[in-house]
Amino acid sequence: MSSHPSTAVSTANGSAPVVRCEGVYKIFGDSAESMLRESGGTVDSQKFMEAGLIVGVNNVSFDIHQGELLVIMGLSGSGKSTLLRCISRLTDATAGQIFIEGQDILQMNSKQLIELRRNKMGMVFQNFGLLPHKTVLENIAFPLQVKGQNTRDSVARAMEMVQLVGLQGRENYFPRELSGGQQQRVGIARSLAVEPDIWFLDEPFSALDPLIRKEMQDEFLRLQDVLGKTILFVTHDFDEALRLADRIAIMKDGVVEQLDTPANIVLNPATEYVRKFTEDVPREKVLTVASIMDAVNPAESHGSLRVSRDAVIESVAEEILGQEDPVAVVDGEGAVVGTLHGAHVLKVLFGGRSSASPSESR
Repeated sequence: MSSHPSTAVSTANGSAPVVRCEGVYKIFGDSAESMLRESGGTVDSQKFMEAGLIVGVNNVSFDIHQGELLVIMGLSGSGKSTLLRCISRLTDATAGQIFIEGQDILQMNSKQLIELRRNKMGMVFQNFGLLPHKTVLENIAFPLQVKGQNTRDSVARAMEMVQLVGLQGRENYFPRELSGGQQQRVGIARSLAVEPDIWFLDEPFSALDPLIRKEMQDEFLRLQDVLGKTILFVTHDFDEALRLADRIAIMKDGVVEQLDTPANIVLNPATEYVRKFTEDVPREKVLTVASIMDAVNPAESHGSLRVSRDAVIESVAEEILGQEDPVAVVDGEGAVVGTLHGAHVLKVLFGGRSSASPSESR
């Protein structure tokens, strides 16, 4: 099996990672540990399967830093949910080390693990898991009361969360009286009520219809902008990953094939599998204005339109293509840092995939 250097990610800002995985394996079966030792850490999924074992996670190493949103994705059976469960220790890894804020959680006893989950972690799953006999407010307050908080304080905190996720006026509804999207908001509010440092989300929106799903993604992005959580988010939907992720880890047969920014994954796939996985992704959904802008030319005049260097091309393409003059690109302070030309945008929108090599075209 080929190695994947992109799975080990160094920090750009020098801060200690919130989550660190080092050589994590999860293999299901009675002889998993002995066969892993015999393999010397080089696991062939097919050979292990022939021996009656299932490889869920295969030698995964990476760091996640404060405020980062890492999306783990892959097809069904790729190991993405198993990896999430290992990092939250809902499943015990077969081998390796998993550090949460410097503590190896695989060495924790049950009491330490319970404390970590209560005080550091929030979890949201595809199955909302709401208590049907409790109201919205009671569902959200429940984990606080489990922690020992009194009723008055837990209800006050729950009302703050109701407002945060936009469910004012429905706090006394029961789950059966809510839509799927509203139930998911309750699940999100409940997990946020305990103020987790790390948030684990496993396919949280996949049971929702497309319109509600997009609405929940928008809400999720708003919450992340306000709260700045460290997040591991599992999905099989690449469009969802592109919308949400700071970085994406693509898995296949338990291996992280590539871990990188959405743009780098699409433009510079590390393996043939990643290339095929991403070949139909429209580049305008991934690339930002900064990635295609030209340098400022003092002799060139701009029109009145200004676009942010951080904007995704898809979101500003129509405006840019409607301009006769070059468009100024600005940074967060409003300073002009580049220029966009309509012809260049057109080339990205309609010429990107035609520039593939002959061996890549069909």
